[in-house]
Amino acid sequence: MTYAYIAGIEYTLPSCCVSNTDLAALHPEWNMDQITARTGVTSRRWCDGDETALDIAEIACLNLFSRLDVDPNLVDALLFCTQSPDYPMPPNACLLQTRLGLSRSVAAFDYTLACSGFVYGLFLAQALIKSQSAKLVLLITAETYSKLMDPDDRGTVTLFGDGAAATLVAAGKDGLGLCQMGTDGSGAKHFMVPGGGARNVSSLEQAKLLTRETADILKHEKTITMNGAAILDFIKKEVPSLVNSLLRRSEFTMDDIDLFIFHQGSKITLDYLNAMLHIPKNKQYSNISEKGNTVSSSIPIALYDAEKQGVLKPGMRVMIVGFGVGLSWGGYIINWV
Repeated sequence: MTYAYIAGIEYTLPSCCVSNTDLAALHPEWNMDQITARTGVTSRRWCDGDETALDIAEIACLNLFSRLDVDPNLVDALLFCTQSPDYPMPPNACLLQTRLGLSRSVAAFDYTLACSGFVYGLFLAQALIKSQSAKLVLLITAETYSKLMDPDDRGTVTLFGDGAAATLVAAGKDGLGLCQMGTDGSGAKHFMVPGGGARNVSSLEQAKLLTRETADILKHEKTITMNGAAILDFIKKEVPSLVNSLLRRSEFTMDDIDLFIFHQGSKITLDYLNAMLHIPKNKQYSNISEKGNTVSSSIPIALYDAEKQGVLKPGMRVMIVGFGVGLSWGGYIINWV
């Protein structure tokens, strides 16, 4: 059997830091103390106007290649997870291939998942390696939700941060273990950007006829709409069940898992899951305070930070779980090497 493992992770955050104090100055009617208690976020990074997910992903990749001393020409596949690509077409993966100078024989493609995107990316990378279609897979998770948010929407503005992570998945060591995914498209309406796709296109002629009222409607349709209560209900229903199923299928107990890293959705979400699953304090991890919810990058960023802080060490068994837009969810049991 051909095994796959995470050989390394690097991440990049934009330089523009937006604190809760900054948001309070723009929106004095917002109760920032209450918001902070629920989200757990005190500051987040947002891209500048001309900075994109592709730009910060490139930096993360170059840092990863440099630290691991990897020849980019050895990369067999490039997977790019984003919901904020530079263009509707071509894919960001194709643009990144030439920026990084990867071989023209590399397989490169985008896929559009959000908070479960890293888990699904590992699933794809492991499958490519197990099938012997690739030996080295570069997995990119990069998101700039700041470009998709209504600046007056308290629910999204106070929660999300931009960020990109580059993860190198390689053949050889037994690192990626059992995984499990789930999908429920019936809940898609609870977390989406309604406009901007082929389902709801506004033409140039329509734009010329816009009144202020219709312009506001179109603006709303091209920004994130999120039903926080419905998403929390979804998480309460699916995530504990997923965790218990992964443990049962792997024939592990909670005692066999050294660390649990959940998608950094919000403090209220993390607190619920840790309490519901009776996860001991020394097996919990969160870094949401100064980064915010970085969507598909939140788990790899948390893995990197946990390792740097000495919380995650070689030989430990970690469970990662992502959940969100789709609605979709997924979990992995990983042997950290």
